[in-house]
Amino acid sequence: MDMPSTNRRAFLGASSVIGLGSLVALGNRHAENGETERTTSDHGDDSLENWLATANDPRTPQIRDFRFDDPPTVYLDVSNSKSFSPPAIKVAPGTTVTWEWIGTDDEHNVVAADGTFDSGGPDGEPGTTFEHTFESAGVYRYVSEPQADAGMKGVVVVEAAPSSGYPVVDEWLVDTNGYDGSVADRTDEDLVEIATGAEGNGGNFAFDPHAVRVSTETTVRWSWTGSGGAHDVAFEDADIGGETIDAEPGVHFEHTFNEPGVFRYACRPHREIGHRGAIVVE
Repeated sequence: MDMPSTNRRAFLGASSVIGLGSLVALGNRHAENGETERTTSDHGDDSLENWLATANDPRTPQIRDFRFDDPPTVYLDVSNSKSFSPPAIKVAPGTTVTWEWIGTDDEHNVVAADGTFDSGGPDGEPGTTFEHTFESAGVYRYVSEPQADAGMKGVVVVEAAPSSGYPVVDEWLVDTNGYDGSVADRTDEDLVEIATGAEGNGGNFAFDPHAVRVSTETTVRWSWTGSGGAHDVAFEDADIGGETIDAEPGVHFEHTFNEPGVFRYACRPHREIGHRGAIVVE
């Protein structure tokens, strides 16, 4: 059960005095399309980036997308790191997030910046868990109070999963380059060109467009930009793709799609950071 605490909300509200200047209460609620959404009052994405940059994490801070996965568990203080692991997650509305305590010498808790959820007083018992179900879209920042100044901070971004009408495409691209469910319609073209090494995913690690719909008998040509290092085009669902990894600009691979279907592909060197794409052939 969530246990709101007036004292903890007061602590968080005074955070700018004790060194947590980037901790912003998330309060303004407004209705949009019939849904209540939380927004930051005075700050935008830059504020969230700063929050993540100062959150302890053994890895490079990034928002891990769990909208097509099982409900996530966030672990507290793995290897005495004074961190939440992972520190930043994205889930769909209605998802229940679980926090689990790992055995360390320190005591921790989980307290939302705006008082939305609160696990209670600090606890150090291994195996302790706390759950909260996120019903409304928004950005929910939180801390462990005893280690807040030391960077033990996290965030839950609640946002509906993209929906293009092609579920396999949505799941494949959900955490890539701000994918929002848009599929470029090129069904009236005989030759379609896709940039490889386009800007995205924190560098030049994207296909542009990264989701495209074409007709059968259409030839798709991948043109390397020459940026972002070496890339290739490797398909997940069919035995097609460019086996050569190239860094030089120019066209290094093309394929004519004769059968309908959904074809997922990726740049193998940068697959895990989101350099993925999809071709829908109708």
